[in-house]
Amino acid sequence: MPATYRNLALLASASGALALFPDCVNGPLRNETICNTSASPADRARSLVSLYTLEEKINATSSTAPGVPRLGVPPYQWWSEGLHGIAGPFTNFSDSGDYSYSTSFPQPILMGAAFDDELITAVATVISTEARAFNNANRTGLDFWTPNINPFRDQRWGRGQETPGEDPFHLSSYVQALIKGLQGDTSDPYKRVVATCKHFAGYDIETWNGNLRYQFDAQISQQDLVEYYLPPFQSCARDSNVGAFMCSYNAVNGVPTCADPYLLQTILREHWGWTNEEQWVTSDCDAVQNIYLPHEWAATREEAAADALIAGTDVNCGTYMQNHLPKAFSQGLVNETVLDQALVRQYSSLVRLGYFDDPEDQPYRQLDFNDVATNASQQLAYKAAVEGVVLLKNDGLLPLSLDSSSSLGLFGEWANATQDLLGNYAGIPTYLHSPLWAAQQLNVTINYAQGPGGQGDPTTGSWLTIWPAADASDVIVYISGINNGVESEGMDRVTLAWTGAQLDVIGQLAELGKPMVVVQMGGGQIDSSPIINNPNISALLWGGYPGQDGGVAIVDILTGKAAPAGRLPTTQYPASYINEVPMTDMTLRPSESNPGRTYKWYNGTAVFEFGSGLHYTNFSADITSKLESSYSISDLVSTCKSSNANYPDKCSFTPGPIQIEVSNTGETTSDYVTLGFLAGSFGPVPYPKKSLVAYQRLHAITGGASGTANLSLTLGSLARVDKMGNKVLYPGDYSLLIDNDPLASVNFTLTGDQAVLDEWPQPPANRTGKGVSGFEGYFVPGYGSDQAAVTA
Repeated sequence: MPATYRNLALLASASGALALFPDCVNGPLRNETICNTSASPADRARSLVSLYTLEEKINATSSTAPGVPRLGVPPYQWWSEGLHGIAGPFTNFSDSGDYSYSTSFPQPILMGAAFDDELITAVATVISTEARAFNNANRTGLDFWTPNINPFRDQRWGRGQETPGEDPFHLSSYVQALIKGLQGDTSDPYKRVVATCKHFAGYDIETWNGNLRYQFDAQISQQDLVEYYLPPFQSCARDSNVGAFMCSYNAVNGVPTCADPYLLQTILREHWGWTNEEQWVTSDCDAVQNIYLPHEWAATREEAAADALIAGTDVNCGTYMQNHLPKAFSQGLVNETVLDQALVRQYSSLVRLGYFDDPEDQPYRQLDFNDVATNASQQLAYKAAVEGVVLLKNDGLLPLSLDSSSSLGLFGEWANATQDLLGNYAGIPTYLHSPLWAAQQLNVTINYAQGPGGQGDPTTGSWLTIWPAADASDVIVYISGINNGVESEGMDRVTLAWTGAQLDVIGQLAELGKPMVVVQMGGGQIDSSPIINNPNISALLWGGYPGQDGGVAIVDILTGKAAPAGRLPTTQYPASYINEVPMTDMTLRPSESNPGRTYKWYNGTAVFEFGSGLHYTNFSADITSKLESSYSISDLVSTCKSSNANYPDKCSFTPGPIQIEVSNTGETTSDYVTLGFLAGSFGPVPYPKKSLVAYQRLHAITGGASGTANLSLTLGSLARVDKMGNKVLYPGDYSLLIDNDPLASVNFTLTGDQAVLDEWPQPPANRTGKGVSGFEGYFVPGYGSDQAAVTA
């Protein structure tokens, strides 16, 4: 370690590792502007970059930055993960003792099912706290490549488990709450950590039927792009001031995203105003290389590196810029001003994290392992799991009534799941409590047998232990579904069905005539119609990937210690859906070749629709706020302009929130998720069935009591997107619906001329690559990849 590096963090007791920060007290930089805390982050960063040689600047473009020893700038690793707890290849857990574990929350798909933004902020705050503690022991970084905020468009996508669900408004609200917890309040002098919204944009295919994410060209209309694929990213950039973005492997309408100035400059930085703090963009890992091959956008490797840098990719996860920018400079493909801009963005971000400042002035630099996996964070992980579990069927069996004389049979590959509870991008949790472990804490007899494994196990020999265990049980609980062996990064599904072996065993258990519950696990939905249509199966729950205390959460809900109130964050399609539309078809609206996607557009009959979820009690709802029967568009817009709103779509529709009185008409205390949908006849045809525009989770409403949900609607809530991507307020008939049934509704009309709330920038006319000589026709897409080129 060079003598100019100064340790400004605590010793990690297990390993003695030291956190490395630049020394602004005694090091070579002490008299430079980078160490002047009264200067702006951008000015401080410029001063540092001006001291670098060209070679040092180029080396700094890599995610594994080597640092500049002569200036006392330590090596820095930009890649850390924090999807549902700190994780990733560069997060170092010790083998035992301090820093050997952290808090592992449920996967976002289950936390999304909670529809509880306050919960998400609390979870993210724990993650950023634990990240800082690990960073102070030099065990992880300060920049976290999370969240994955691509909408879960197709249930076959292997990484859908990393997202909060399929609805763009839900994702937009979720990510705003998440970034608040990860980065802290915008008024804080230092950021907690830097979050990274990924994958920008149109990324939701891994390896479906030979279509690879590294070469896939997503053909997306301007209407679908603005309406569906981009709202969560707008929430990240414009509304949440996230610190970083990640461009994706795929191309959008012919252009690799990491080489696309239309996405990275025109939309992200200019239209959304994402320039407040010189935020930065990283490529997905080795996506800069993909610009050359297999995308064949750049004619040479040097052009690929230059194209990415010029387009606005500031950090290269990998080494392609580091290796090929030297020749790009010598060939005059890029200039040093562009490179300086990328580095200023990086280092000004580190300034906001306090990287160059006295640790005594920073509360986050005082954190240590005592702040990791606290009792409060463990309870929060349990709470997040409970809130997300969704009850889909209940004939009255649940909650189970058990006593010391009861015997409970647990079956299925998830019954004793441990590592599976976490899903992907997981760190090392404090503990893993399986459903079997949780059931063994009850004062009942437990009979356990796993039975068939996952999607690839037809072995009937493993079933033999089931039958004596089932015969000895009063109640049967079968816990299975899918896991990371079926859905994961790099692996899409080709079926939406349970396996024959699983359904065979479930059916045989049901024939025993005993009270029976099935718990469906995994991130993507599978068609459970054979289970809900079987009269001998009394109940069905969905449990996602529930995290370190997932087994306890499931058993507590089964036994009534906790009451279910989660809602499905995605549509559960029939298994036949895979024959109706290929994954590669990015369109949302139904057509002759597409039944439509998500609850807004699907024209078939869903097994369970988005927002489905039962309770152990009953609720009623009443819209207590009085809405006008008619609103003038010109009055709404003029009122908005008078408030000097920079973005009219963010202006409030009504003076205050719309209040919904929710009453528990049963006896069981329960949470209730108030979902506000908008439907009607307005804007371009076809009309969506309905669109989520607001939600709020109410907590612990006792039997006979009521709670009030406050739903805030904006002009953007009422807007539709035209074919050019413009957000427009249209005249027409509107209905606000509460819940799927609905439990309550109110109608109103907008009158007058339509008004554009957001004029969308159009892409340049000529967007064609240079190609790579000798590779014409070599890289071909897989089955089902035919996409008609889309136009505005």
